[in-house]
Amino acid sequence: MAREPDAELRWHRTTLEGRVAVYGEAGDGPPLVFLHGWGLSARSYARALPGIAASGWRVLAPALPGFGRSEALAGAYTFEKLANWVDELLDHAGVEEPAAFVGHSFGGGVAVATAWYHPERARSITLVNSIGGSVWKAGERNDRLLADRPLWDWGLRLPREFGRRDYRRVLPVVLRDLVGNAVTNPSAVWRAGELARNADLREELATLAARGLPVTILWGSADKVVPEATFLAMCEAAGAPGDIVTDAGHSWLLADPDGFGELLTNSLTVRRTLSERTRP
Repeated sequence: MAREPDAELRWHRTTLEGRVAVYGEAGDGPPLVFLHGWGLSARSYARALPGIAASGWRVLAPALPGFGRSEALAGAYTFEKLANWVDELLDHAGVEEPAAFVGHSFGGGVAVATAWYHPERARSITLVNSIGGSVWKAGERNDRLLADRPLWDWGLRLPREFGRRDYRRVLPVVLRDLVGNAVTNPSAVWRAGELARNADLREELATLAARGLPVTILWGSADKVVPEATFLAMCEAAGAPGDIVTDAGHSWLLADPDGFGELLTNSLTVRRTLSERTRP
């Protein structure tokens, strides 16, 4: 995907309620808000986002509170607090029209919450290997929830994820963010992780879909961090079929930024065209 010369991310530093907030920006056009995964920051996705901006979007990619160089939230982490933080950031950035929200992993939960608490902000949401489905293992009588998943099981899955051959190129960037965040804001990383582990956003997704908000759900078939049962639970809640990316791990968009950019922009272009055709 060709990149325009001015599509590279520009980084901004501001304050929200007296706390530092950092975000990347690129391109011009309708706003697209990209929300990163747990333990990372927007900089981990810097190879994918300029290409999306070059296709005609104004991309805004914040480092969520406690990650990157954005200061942590005070007190407990909740999706409502994070949604309000995103809302305030968009005010600061001068975003006046509804945005396309794209969230990876933990960022998917924040995208759903922002659309839920601030419905005027969202024109669509795209969830990529996202948390929020809650189900760990589906059962005939009762589902087992992700909140019941032992921490040691999470710990075993994550290293295997980044041991994949296609991640070797991005591993230094990922480790820089993971280690940096763990050292700089260990409490925030832990609080956000607990929020992600217990996230059940199925009711919010169902309500958003019932309101007519376009919802796209993507999942990598080799994801060992967010299981298939979570993906299917989210699809059921949103009434969306979901799209499975073959042989793709949890962070496949980092390993294949060009493929991700092409898939995302094609999907958003189709949605934009359909929206324009159905306007009165």
